[in-house]
Amino acid sequence: MGAIIGGAGEHNCSHLYAFGKKLGIAFQIQDDYLDAFGDAAVFGKDAGGDIKQNKKTFLLIRALETANPEQLKTLNVLLSSDPADKVEQVLAIFKACKVDAWAEDLKQKYMQEALAHLEAIAVVETRKKPLIDLANYLMNRIQ
Repeated sequence: MGAIIGGAGEHNCSHLYAFGKKLGIAFQIQDDYLDAFGDAAVFGKDAGGDIKQNKKTFLLIRALETANPEQLKTLNVLLSSDPADKVEQVLAIFKACKVDAWAEDLKQKYMQEALAHLEAIAVVETRKKPLIDLANYLMNRIQ
């Protein structure tokens, strides 16, 4: 909307849209990661809150896709129950399935794609700096 109101052409508008979309996906992956693996005292959210609520995060979906039959069975049991160590059990499966590394790689992929769209916008670099700073801030939140 800002690009349209600011008089940007179709080329720049489409790249700004793609930048926002890719950055938003990278942000959500980072948010899901921090909820599971971040330091709750620093991040400000209860560790494993999404796990406790059975939210279908990027991490859970990936674990369900890559888990072996035994891990999948355990995940399904955990999703339909609420044992005291639910978060720890789910995180152990996430780590065994390398979901943490996958999430980091996927986040970086979307971040790079977002920045490529920003780079393609036909304006002077100094006008892009606030968006670059915002993207870096969002992706480098305290872990």
